[in-house]
Amino acid sequence: MSNLKPDSVIACLDCPDHVQAVLEASMWAAPRLQAPIGLLHSVPSLQQKAVVNYSGCLNIDDESALLDQFTTKEHLSNCELKAQGKLLLHQATTYCEQQRQKLKTYTLHRHEHLNQSIDYVDNKAQLIVIGHHVTCKATLSQLIRLSHCPILVTHAPFLTPTTALFAFDNCATSHKLLNWLCKTPLVRALTIHIVMVGKDNSENCDALREAYARLKQAGIKSKKALLDCRDVTAALTYYQNEHNIGLLITGAFGQSRLHEFLKGSDTKKLLGSTKTPYLLFPKV
Repeated sequence: MSNLKPDSVIACLDCPDHVQAVLEASMWAAPRLQAPIGLLHSVPSLQQKAVVNYSGCLNIDDESALLDQFTTKEHLSNCELKAQGKLLLHQATTYCEQQRQKLKTYTLHRHEHLNQSIDYVDNKAQLIVIGHHVTCKATLSQLIRLSHCPILVTHAPFLTPTTALFAFDNCATSHKLLNWLCKTPLVRALTIHIVMVGKDNSENCDALREAYARLKQAGIKSKKALLDCRDVTAALTYYQNEHNIGLLITGAFGQSRLHEFLKGSDTKKLLGSTKTPYLLFPKV
């Protein structure tokens, strides 16, 4: 029987260098969404796997010596993988309780690859939080492309954002993302810069003005900008750095596969270039 709770914030703990950052990001998001945190750890269960070093991934002392013991082996048995995962989940639970006593957490220990675990939580979660460097065979881009749930990707350390850049391109996904931003309490307290990269013409100006008005009507403090530039990634990165914006928000993989083949994916480029938390909304 599944213990997955609906509308959770799912913290993916498979990135040793990002465990603490993922927990911090989840603890930032969960109270705003009034959601419990599902602590998710995934390991392959059918074969031995080279040991992943989780020692020192959290700033707590409980049972850290036991995690250290797992790193002395080149491979772990299925039983040892299970024990390592349970120990990590126990430490993560303790860490969350130490930071915020009233925060509700529960654990999800899955004996499968991370992409299968994300598929398991995808339709019921409110938000999935994942570190920038995953240890599974699937790439971060592949995991995001398959998801139907908003995903927050974080670097380490996680820095609490006060401003966000919403990349608006007037496509179906960005309009759905706009609707979500107007309703979700996740970004309610942030100042949102709605930025469009494209030609400075009446069509783009009108679309940007209408989207900006929607945010304002929703009670969100907003600013708008139209950047006439061919390179979407360069324009967004420059604007974010210039205004010291702490959170990037875009649709995920909105271009066609042909466009990505010919010109590359803006989403993939931004995943590689941004150094702030990056919230990706699933493609319509």
